[in-house]
Amino acid sequence: MVDAGATDRPEKPTIAEIRAVCQPEAITGRANSEHWMSDLYQRPISPYLTRAFVGAGLSANAVTGVMIVVGWAAAASLLIPGLTGGILAALFGQLQMLLDCSDGEVARWNRSQSPTGVFLDKIAHYSTEAFIAIALGVRAAGGFDVGSGWILIGALLAVVLLLNKSLNDFVHVARAYAGLPRVSESAAVSAPQPGLIANLRRMARFVPFHKVFHSIEMTLLALVAAVIDALLGDLTATRILVGALFVFAILATIGHAVAILSSNRLRATT
Repeated sequence: MVDAGATDRPEKPTIAEIRAVCQPEAITGRANSEHWMSDLYQRPISPYLTRAFVGAGLSANAVTGVMIVVGWAAAASLLIPGLTGGILAALFGQLQMLLDCSDGEVARWNRSQSPTGVFLDKIAHYSTEAFIAIALGVRAAGGFDVGSGWILIGALLAVVLLLNKSLNDFVHVARAYAGLPRVSESAAVSAPQPGLIANLRRMARFVPFHKVFHSIEMTLLALVAAVIDALLGDLTATRILVGALFVFAILATIGHAVAILSSNRLRATT
């Protein structure tokens, strides 16, 4: 339901009012938190969905709950063989991102931001991306063949992705345990100290393989692989995708950990 603190706002807001309240520069300008597809087309669309949710009296946490189910549906779709599974996964992946934009907008409109919302959002992203990795392994195996190495690779990919995503949370946990304030998201704080790591990070911008592990990118890549598989009549493209994602995920996780350790994110002053 709408938070009591939001009663000064209209029950049926206009799109302009939602944009003004729910899409401030502090949100849309976040360098490390805003997905590039949000800037491209999701944020222009999301206020229409947000207005419908606000009008229906749905809470932000309820919207996040729907987002969790939609993400799991994206992963489950990959278990459907052929193009059908790839298309459904890509569509559900897009819808999850749209809901991800909208749940925060509902929270800002209702003034109902809470740790519970952050907790549910983490569950949505972490579980979806892990389930997609596992489903890709099953898809590469051609089904639930427990003896297939592809299912094992998909499961290991899920573990590596969860570790990679957890590294940023580890920073906050470590600082909290040390009694330090929350770390800034500024580029200056996140950047590694000048040297080899900083140079490698700059080079990675030209081949940003570390950015393909979001549910949207993985489902779109799965769709491309499904199209190629349909043309070839086998699972070659999906298997190449799973193998490449596994290798790149290991490299990205190692690089991510080293970049954190060589930056100012764990220092007392940021």
